Amino acid sequence: MQSALLDGSAVLGLRPRIPQVPLMLHPRRGFNQVRVGDRFESAMTMTETHIVMGAGLFGDFNRLHVDEPFAKASRHVGRIAHGYLTISLSVTRTSCSVFHGTAIAYLDHACRFLKPVRAGDTLTTVWEITGLTPKPKHDGGIVAMKATCSNQDGEAVAEATGTMLVKNAE
Repeated sequence: MQSALLDGSAVLGLRPRIPQVPLMLHPRRGFNQVRVGDRFESAMTMTETHIVMGAGLFGDFNRLHVDEPFAKASRHVGRIAHGYLTISLSVTRTSCSVFHGTAIAYLDHACRFLKPVRAGDTLTTVWEITGLTPKPKHDGGIVAMKATCSNQDGEAVAEATGTMLVKNAE
């Protein structure tokens, strides 16, 4: 299992001032190392901090995300995470970590949100390789994938499909 510190300290030759938590990556895979039917999984817990920072980062201050009394009176019966967060922190994170260092381009992505996600939900995402299209000109090929993201109760909260151009591993 690879790990990486994403704080830039190694590049700058600096020692981090506070302890850093390494991002655990799947073993790097190239196009020539995956097969249709391969599955990859990761899990993370959505936090209040994710939701607050997401609102600021995206400029999305919809009351369903930031106003508890308003959201509590809505059909969601409480604040919910932004869809962007569900996709970027759980779904896309898995596919990008599998092809860390071999991905040339993320070509397309489609998703459906099935249930709300809240602070405290632990999301498990499983990606499955559904197709491989060799692209010898790029020394790799296009990997087609589908994903299901489920909460701690086993309920599917999002589904996604995506394709990536991935180079062969050396």
